[in-house]
Amino acid sequence: MQIRHIKTIISAGNLPAKITAMAWSPNNQKLAVVGVDRIIYLFDETGEKKDRFTTKPADPKTNKNYHVCGLAFSPDSTKLAVAQTDNVIFVYKLGLEWGEKKTICNKFIQSSEVTCLTWPHEQNNSIVFGLFDGKVRVGNLKVNKSATLYQTDSPVISTASSPDGYAIITGHLDGSLNRFFFDDGISGASQGKFAICKTPPTALAWGESICAGGNDRTITFFDFDGNVIQEFDYSRDEEEQEYTIARFSPSHQTAVVGSFGRLHIYNYDSAEKKWNEAPMKIIDNIYTISAMAWKPDGSRLTIGSLCGAVELFDCCLKRTRYKGKFEFTYVSPSQVIVKRLSTGSRIVLKSHYTYAITKVNIFQDQFLIANTANTLLMGDLTTCKLSEIPWSGCGNEKFYFENPKVCMVFNAGELSLIEYGINEILGSCRTEYMNPHLLSVRINERNVDCEIKKIAYLVDLQTIYVLDLISGITVASINHDCRIDWLELSEKGNKLLFRDKKRQLYLYDIDKECCSTLLHFCSYVQWVPNSDVVVAQSRNNLCIWYSIDSPDRVTMFPIKGEIEDIERINGKTEVIVDEGVNTVSYTLDEGLIEFGTAIDDYDYERAISILEKLEITTETEAMWKTLGQITLKNRNLIIAERCFAALGDVAKVRYLHNLNEIAQSKKNEQHDGTDYYLVRAKLAVLDKQFKLAENIYLDQNRVEEAMQMYQEMHQWDKSIKVAEIRNHPELTTLKKNYFRWLIDSGQEEKAGELKEEDGDFVGAVSLYLKGGMPGRASYVLKQHGLTSNTELTERVAAALFNSGLYEKSGELYEKLGNNERAFNAYRKGKAFRAAVEISRTAFPQEVINLEEQWGDYLVSIKQVEAAINHYIEAGQSIKAMEAAINSKQWKKASGIIDSLELNDNTKKYCIILAEHFEEINNLASAEKYYVQGGKPQKAVDMYTKANKWEMAHSLATSFMTPEAVNELYISQAREMEMKGKLKDAEKLYITVNQPDIAINMYKKNKQYDQMIRLVTAYHKDLLSETHLYLAKTLESEGNFKMAEHHYLEENDWKSVINMYCANNMYEEAYRIGKTYGGPNSAKQVAYLWARSLSPESAVKLLNKFGLLDAAIDFATDNGAFEFAFELGRFTDKDKIADIHFKHALYLEDEGKYDEAESKFIMAGKPREAILMYIHNENWDAAIRVAETYDSKSVPEVLIGQAKLTFEKKDYSKAESLLLRAQRPDLAIKFYKDAGMWDEALKFTKEYLPNKLADINEEYNNFIVNKGNSGVNNLLHTARVFEQQKNYSGAIDIYLKINESITKNKDILNAAWSKAVELAAKFVTQREVEVVSTVGSRLIQDRQYDQAAQLYISIRMYKEAIDAYIIGKMWNKAKEIASISPSYKEYVENAYVSQLKNDGQAEELVSIDVSAGLNMYIKNGEWDKCLETSNGYGKEVLNKYLMLYCENLIKSKNFEKAVKYIIKYKVPNYKTNYDIYLTITREVLKSPDVSIETYSMLREMLYKLILMSGSDQNMLPSAFNTYMLIVHLITLKSYCSSKKELQPFAAKQAISLLRYTYDIPVDYAFYEAGKMAKLCGMNSMAFVTWNRFLDITEAIDEGSTYLNENTDFQNTDVPFDVKLPTENMPEQERESVRDWILQVSLDQKVNQEIDKRLCDECNAEIYSASLECFNCHTKYEPCIITGYPVLKNKIQCNSCKKYANRDDWNKFIISEKACPWCGSSQNPVYSLK
Repeated sequence: MQIRHIKTIISAGNLPAKITAMAWSPNNQKLAVVGVDRIIYLFDETGEKKDRFTTKPADPKTNKNYHVCGLAFSPDSTKLAVAQTDNVIFVYKLGLEWGEKKTICNKFIQSSEVTCLTWPHEQNNSIVFGLFDGKVRVGNLKVNKSATLYQTDSPVISTASSPDGYAIITGHLDGSLNRFFFDDGISGASQGKFAICKTPPTALAWGESICAGGNDRTITFFDFDGNVIQEFDYSRDEEEQEYTIARFSPSHQTAVVGSFGRLHIYNYDSAEKKWNEAPMKIIDNIYTISAMAWKPDGSRLTIGSLCGAVELFDCCLKRTRYKGKFEFTYVSPSQVIVKRLSTGSRIVLKSHYTYAITKVNIFQDQFLIANTANTLLMGDLTTCKLSEIPWSGCGNEKFYFENPKVCMVFNAGELSLIEYGINEILGSCRTEYMNPHLLSVRINERNVDCEIKKIAYLVDLQTIYVLDLISGITVASINHDCRIDWLELSEKGNKLLFRDKKRQLYLYDIDKECCSTLLHFCSYVQWVPNSDVVVAQSRNNLCIWYSIDSPDRVTMFPIKGEIEDIERINGKTEVIVDEGVNTVSYTLDEGLIEFGTAIDDYDYERAISILEKLEITTETEAMWKTLGQITLKNRNLIIAERCFAALGDVAKVRYLHNLNEIAQSKKNEQHDGTDYYLVRAKLAVLDKQFKLAENIYLDQNRVEEAMQMYQEMHQWDKSIKVAEIRNHPELTTLKKNYFRWLIDSGQEEKAGELKEEDGDFVGAVSLYLKGGMPGRASYVLKQHGLTSNTELTERVAAALFNSGLYEKSGELYEKLGNNERAFNAYRKGKAFRAAVEISRTAFPQEVINLEEQWGDYLVSIKQVEAAINHYIEAGQSIKAMEAAINSKQWKKASGIIDSLELNDNTKKYCIILAEHFEEINNLASAEKYYVQGGKPQKAVDMYTKANKWEMAHSLATSFMTPEAVNELYISQAREMEMKGKLKDAEKLYITVNQPDIAINMYKKNKQYDQMIRLVTAYHKDLLSETHLYLAKTLESEGNFKMAEHHYLEENDWKSVINMYCANNMYEEAYRIGKTYGGPNSAKQVAYLWARSLSPESAVKLLNKFGLLDAAIDFATDNGAFEFAFELGRFTDKDKIADIHFKHALYLEDEGKYDEAESKFIMAGKPREAILMYIHNENWDAAIRVAETYDSKSVPEVLIGQAKLTFEKKDYSKAESLLLRAQRPDLAIKFYKDAGMWDEALKFTKEYLPNKLADINEEYNNFIVNKGNSGVNNLLHTARVFEQQKNYSGAIDIYLKINESITKNKDILNAAWSKAVELAAKFVTQREVEVVSTVGSRLIQDRQYDQAAQLYISIRMYKEAIDAYIIGKMWNKAKEIASISPSYKEYVENAYVSQLKNDGQAEELVSIDVSAGLNMYIKNGEWDKCLETSNGYGKEVLNKYLMLYCENLIKSKNFEKAVKYIIKYKVPNYKTNYDIYLTITREVLKSPDVSIETYSMLREMLYKLILMSGSDQNMLPSAFNTYMLIVHLITLKSYCSSKKELQPFAAKQAISLLRYTYDIPVDYAFYEAGKMAKLCGMNSMAFVTWNRFLDITEAIDEGSTYLNENTDFQNTDVPFDVKLPTENMPEQERESVRDWILQVSLDQKVNQEIDKRLCDECNAEIYSASLECFNCHTKYEPCIITGYPVLKNKIQCNSCKKYANRDDWNKFIISEKACPWCGSSQNPVYSLK
């Protein structure tokens, strides 16, 4: 968090004037500040003071001796609570706008002093305050009363609200913190002690944690359970003082704590769940910070001080600009303030889940999209509505903002809709079509009773789904037979318009689930905003549906252009039509549109008043009808009667009028006459809902009325059913009357149905026959098995035959067995299938004829394809062929034609087939049938048309001569050429190898690209010539672009430029020059272009290309100064001057000096004119110009002239000129440069006497630098000085003589000696100086003895000694030291230092032993060092031996260290033990150590232990352990080499397993298994090698430790052993794996460790264990095997070490010596 000071709102005073409280309003608009003056100041968000008012005391009669201790705004920002120490809290109503009247709306008088105040943002009517008596109370604004939340025994000193606004926390004087939860409707109110602070928490705040601070200079953060999670202690900072105020940022992730001149800032790390301290903000001269408030959007922090200052700070993590239109201020990781720079409006973007905002984008300058790791935020900057939803997208989302109320997010085929201001996904659907025209969303856009949230979208291009977003149900699915290219829902979501690719417009009623076609050739369609009116365009007609419920009622106007848009503004609706040149507006009938709005508002009176003012048209008729239906549905019968009266529906009006009379008569009785049953029933009848009307009557037990209703509509059957349901007593009479009526009225069909229902089927058949319905009679006959009644069946069959129902008649005749009549009936009725079936059995000779007749019949009814097989069955191949061709069954036709013989009749069918196959591009089949049809020429033409030149050529050559083929192809090519088919003609020409004709063809048709292509292919040698020819031709024709192309093909861009320039096409020339010729060519073209224009136009052109300066330079470079001046007139003065200057240079080169002079003057460069004259030695002209225009150059001219005059040796004139130029120093310089020192000295003495000494000095130096001649001059000068008794000057001259002047040492020595002599005799005060100078020179010349003698002569003994030391003349130096004893030590130290530097250790030892030995070490001569130190005592030897060992340890050369320790008899000093232990450990840990090293190590340890003797308590026990380990290792190596001792080696290897802390664990187990296997101890071999494999696998896995040790459980073999980093060779590991696998399968081997019984407790323990795990009895290790020594033991009489008797005897018999001490021993046998 960066905190930066912006401005001072209130300046500090000279005296303490504490700011006691401040608060920001939640809407970010107001800042309230109050100080000790008790006046509340109100500031706007920028810190500008807008208002002020004085607070009032609790009792107006008392003095104002209170102060305001707290301020808090209400959550709605309209009220301000003021806590005062005179036991009162006032609540002021301020309003939202500036200038509103301020009134006190609440007042809470308390019994104790108020100390603090807070207003939780979720408690709109409750403010919480603390009192000095320890009570925490709440003030209820609704009832204007306060109540106690809880009471404590300690005064309340601070309070804070929770971030969610449902809890508060208070701090008390005793350091306690108490927390209170308000009733949230779930868990109820609760209170309790939260935590205890070390000091009173004067600073208290609640955010991501609870922060408290006091006067102990410690800031503490608590979690929500009261546990301390972090403390920041500043008690050691002497400048730190008590904490007075604490506040969290609105994001709750930054805490700021104020103290004396400091702001401590802490940021919460949500990933690590801790607070991080940010750099402290130190504010000079602000003193104690007494108040603090954070602006709710987090962008500003305001603080108040003890001296009355109020400072405003900007707070942000970072601030960025977005596209120059918006500013993003990150006030916390999860909160960003988005500011529109043009208006200054702002919106706070905040993650409610406190996720860090990673990315912010703004679309269309209005819609906001932001990403966090787990959510997506979106908002509308216009409405300031924000939403946040959980989101796990991959970053490929696409956002659509066509609908102002929802954001549509498309990702991976799924569309999600989020309504702004709602933090959840409104709905989602699967679609791939995100075009705005293929998607329609409606969200509560009209005033209706229920919510409307629907979306219409495409599932595929022919299917529309309409989804209800509230219920998630698909309310409509529309399948269309054509691709849909536009759709849109009505604003009420009940109708859908859509259009397909054929420009057909459809309307789908979602409620009725019906679709109707509205318009053809629809090019534009749209709903009129805020209505159900539709506007569309069909060709040149404007179509308007004022009542969309009547799609056939449309109003049309002719228009001339295309509809662009619909505008509805200020009660006026216009259709904007673009007529090409003008835009025309067509005004719609607003009354008709308003009618729909009135219907939506259920304002039927207003709707009818609108319609009554309108004339009756098709549109108004539809509206009257709509209104009538709606009012009828709502039972508003009076308005409905009026509507149908307007429509002229007299019957319905009369009907409704009667209903109104009934309703009015029953109004008092039923409260609402329309609820009367008779009214409801008649309305149902009017709506043709007869069943509903019946139910209404029957519910009222009005059976007669229900029956009467059906009888009036002549629905006797339904009336009878009602009677049956209610068991009407006259049911039988009703049925008889109904049957009689049917017969009398000639309704035999209905009477037959009644007979059928009664089961009288014969009577029903008779009635059907009587009524002329033989088909129905036949159905009843067959359905109920009455065909056995022959007479009845004959009657029905005859009736069917007479009625033309021949097939059904035939079926009945066939059932009667009359095949002939059945056959005739079938044939007459064209039922050929049945006829063929019956003829196959009864009349077989008729089958062929029937098949042909069947085919003819099918052809006659256009079922030609079906006729083919019948013709084939009848043997009519020609008819079958014709049918196949006519039905386009070409495959069948091919099969038929292939089966026929070719003749004149069949060839025509071949040609038809060939033409078809040519049409479908089956050229091979077409060729076949053309050839069979005798028309091969057509096949050739076909191939030619299809560009199959090779096929055509091949076919043609098979039928024609080559000359005829060529003639044919060329003629065809010329025909194609005439038709403009040049490509086809070319192919024909190429086919017959005539490319030149094709080239000429393209040339003649001016298709030069094609011509070039052919030339490239067939005459490449002529390509270049062709390009140039074409370029010139095209240029002459004026086709410059094509000419350019051909020139450039030959890289002749210069010709292109010339062509364009010659034709004044400079722009094109410039393009070519720039592209191909580079910048210089472009500049030249631009220059030529400019030359062709007027000066003004030229300047504009050159400025356009940025070449004005370049063109001027080009003009001046080419001498076109007139043109340059014309261009220069439009530039600045500097450029004009530059042109003059270049012109002057040009004139100078031409020798026109006078003109050049004037141009130089005009260019403002008179100096150039002067230099021109100087160059030409025209000094008079140069002086004239200089004196006139550049007086500063006059000296330069004079100097130049003087220099030339001096060169001409006219010295007096040169001197005169230089004196005139006031440069006499140059005259001296000229004389010196010429070597004329006398003249120089003379001139200096006359004109510059003050420089005479310097010139003399220069002259002396000059003489010195002249070499030997200079030496002689110096000697001569020195002698002259001696003669003049200027001895000091002579000394200086003598000392000036050095090796740089002469190399002659005799001269040098003589001169220096003379200087010493003169100093000693005449200038004694300089004697030391001169001797020092001469001495140092002698030393530099390696004349050490002479220098020393010189120093001795004046008793400068130290300098003399230094001279001898430098010359390494030590004896003479010591002689001088004997003369002056005080320098004896100095000489010795220098001598030692010299020896050290020279590395002469042997001589150095004789003088300084320590230094000499150190010299040996420095030289790496350790052997000499140790040998020498051996002669100076054990202590000296031990010191350097240990130093050497340390050196070897660092270089890991442990073997050598052991060797040297043994060589020098293992010095036994306590200080050495650590080095011995280090060496031993490192040797044991090393995997590759020779047995010789182990032997030396054993010797070292043995001698060390032996030398310790009885005082072994001083020796660390580790030495005994290491001695045993090394003993077992060396003994194992020895025993393994002897077959009879190998069992001992196996036991020794097993014993070493208990020491794997000290030796490599993998090698130890490998060796143990190896030796055990060698000696037949397979059980131990299996266990140890199995463990070895576990170890190697752990090493491969990178494990550091191996903790599992089940095989060696309850043993002294360690398990938590550190593993080596590198494994043993794979070959050895593989052999172990193979053996383990083999043994695992062998059940004979016991796969456990060897065990024995404990001697004390008889527990079964590991045989090699030195301690019983049960009774903890310990055993000595056997010096032979390492196993425990049991009761049958023996002791070596020399070293007193123990061994098991049997092992001892076997070893002694073999080796005759103790394995520990090596002394001779004998076997010992027991006498038992």
